[in-house]
Amino acid sequence: MSVDVQTQGKSPAVTAPPLAPKPAPVPLEGGQAFWDQALEELAGNERRAKVKRLREEGIDPYPPVTLWETRTRIAEVLAAHDPAALEHGEHPELSYTVAGRLVSRRGHGKTTFMDLRDLSGQIQLFVNQDNLGERPYEQLLGLDIGDVVGVEGCIYVTKRGQLALSAQTGTLLTKSLRPPPDKHHGLSDTGTRYRHRELDLIANEETRELFVTRAKIVAAIRDWLNSREFVEVETPALQSLAGGAGARPFVTHHNALDRSLYLRISVELFLNRCIVGGLENVYDMGKVFRNEGISPKHSPEFTILEFMMGYADYNDVATATEEMFAQVSQRVLGRTEIRRNGETIDLAKPWRRTTMREVILERTGVDFMGDDRAVVMRDLTDALEGRVDPGLTWAQLVQSVYSRLVEPFINQPTHVFDFPLEAFPITKRHSLHPELGEHFDAVIGGVELVSGDTELNDPIDQWQRFVDQRKRRALDDGEMPHPNDEEYARALEYGYAPTAGGGMGVDRLVMILTERDSLREVIPFPIVRDLH
Repeated sequence: MSVDVQTQGKSPAVTAPPLAPKPAPVPLEGGQAFWDQALEELAGNERRAKVKRLREEGIDPYPPVTLWETRTRIAEVLAAHDPAALEHGEHPELSYTVAGRLVSRRGHGKTTFMDLRDLSGQIQLFVNQDNLGERPYEQLLGLDIGDVVGVEGCIYVTKRGQLALSAQTGTLLTKSLRPPPDKHHGLSDTGTRYRHRELDLIANEETRELFVTRAKIVAAIRDWLNSREFVEVETPALQSLAGGAGARPFVTHHNALDRSLYLRISVELFLNRCIVGGLENVYDMGKVFRNEGISPKHSPEFTILEFMMGYADYNDVATATEEMFAQVSQRVLGRTEIRRNGETIDLAKPWRRTTMREVILERTGVDFMGDDRAVVMRDLTDALEGRVDPGLTWAQLVQSVYSRLVEPFINQPTHVFDFPLEAFPITKRHSLHPELGEHFDAVIGGVELVSGDTELNDPIDQWQRFVDQRKRRALDDGEMPHPNDEEYARALEYGYAPTAGGGMGVDRLVMILTERDSLREVIPFPIVRDLH
């Protein structure tokens, strides 16, 4: 077995400006000591010595090879043949080329079994010296666990009736210089798993399956929207105004324009402007960034879906949410039932619909819509056992009671409607209760998954809301709030059709559907704290 294995045009002469001072060298990440140690470790690495020997023998350990056209996924090989229907031994007429990572090896003498794994599955390789010849056999035995190889062989049925591939030729595709995590103990330390996700993926099949499932969930969401004639719009990630939500933005600087820009915290305002332009139903799914804390339910960088529905209100968005969740779950998981906090949740059943007033009353006995506002605020403060900033407004106090005492205890799928309007400057005012807005949250397992609204389409009201918000936020923290989005307010003056929309945390949905407890489990490379 051989281990093959831009051109600028001339311009008039000008006086050259003085040369800028040479910038200081950028320090290497981790410090020079880190990189020196890494090189020292590799220099004494037996695997690196093997690389040197291979090159001396004229074998490239990282050859330019493509198997795209000829390779068969391991799962396809296993699915195509029932070993019970085949005789023991080789079947030369059933030949395949596979590729993947060597994950184990066993045997002695002239016969060795190796396990080869790709994303789709794992198969045994039957490696026999009589078939290959002595030198190719020895070269194969010189490979290490973790090496990536391509193998051509035929179906082989072992004495125990197991399906394998009898290796005929092979190619070393990538030499691994570090051993993979121990296959029996895996990689269990959560900090290491998050910081070095590649090791987590190598060691844990469950992690690989999780991120394949995540990709399927994202695809199913897009297909659900596209099948209903939503238009996907890519809104800017760098924005001149950090609008659309109340979170603190990340600020960066554009050198050429000499101006500050913000990483987006929301995409809603741009989508609404598309509705003004006549697109009617639009969505954007991508990253947003909020310069806030980290928790099992919060990440400073996360994936959001914002979808806007023309000629709809927040009840329609709630109905669409139910349908989307049930259909995505059925398509990806093959079922609509999941487990959360010890209970079975069926996403296909009609979700409970209630109001914030009702659920707070149920939980605390306080009617926040009571006539005596001073008494209401005292009772809400008492419900929080006094653990509250005395300067909170009525709306902020209601929201605090809901987020601390109500939402975490909503396990079954529930739509909670009609929130105090103050926190939602682009939400339509409730027709019966002007201090409330037509806003709802969809909650499962104590986690808000969708936040939806009937959009405000009165441009005069919108202008005033932005002015009021600016004054209020300046008083709250002494800092300048996000600038008024004058372009958005002006766009409404051209006529914004009745519209409703929802914002969904995609990572949270993945967390719920895969029955995980932390966003860091379902984000491939989450932001984590430094080790020092």
